[in-house]
Amino acid sequence: MVLRLFLLFTLVPVIELWLLIKLGSAMGPFAAIALVIGTGIAGASLAKIQGLQTVLKIRECMDQGIMPAEELIDALMILIAGIVLVTPGLLTDCAGILLLIPASRNRLKAWAREAFDRRIANGSIRIHRNY
Repeated sequence: MVLRLFLLFTLVPVIELWLLIKLGSAMGPFAAIALVIGTGIAGASLAKIQGLQTVLKIRECMDQGIMPAEELIDALMILIAGIVLVTPGLLTDCAGILLLIPASRNRLKAWAREAFDRRIANGSIRIHRNY
């Protein structure tokens, strides 16, 4: 786990810098910077809109007495998308925008649910209930 985090926090910035340098040399430094700022602003605005919509869905579910499990997962993913989008870089912006697109977010939720279920089935995750 520590190795994965180390790689994440070292490789992602290096890849981001490489992409920015390549993009800056291809289209000019000001255009590259404008692109990064523009995608960050657009993505953050979209995250805000989707976040507010998700909060309203959570409130509706709670008013009806329904546990808003899917909506809470959506809210977490939208929060992560917003955090990733304010991080400068093209790779992180692409990841954040993918998290904001409902179709890709639903696929990621399905994949995460399957991985979680597999770990429960093989015993690497245990669930204890206190009643």
